Amino acid sequence: MTKRVQVNVGDQVFGREDGEVFGGVREVRRNELVIDIEGLGDIVVPAAAVTAAHDQKVILDVKQLPQEVRDAIAHAHDQEGQP
Repeated sequence: MTKRVQVNVGDQVFGREDGEVFGGVREVRRNELVIDIEGLGDIVVPAAAVTAAHDQKVILDVKQLPQEVRDAIAHAHDQEGQP
């Protein structure tokens, strides 16, 4: 059985419930999302990677994402505070 959750353009994207935001939803498609990851840009994520969505937050199972994307998520905030 497939779990259905409500995801909207503009929702913030996290890797875990208590984690730091690393991106935002740019487009919602039938079986995938387009999300903008800070420092990487737009990527397509399968809907199956969404573990929860509530309160304008989308939680992803980052283990389902390619290594390049996981690396970008890990470094999404590296440039903050730099001139």
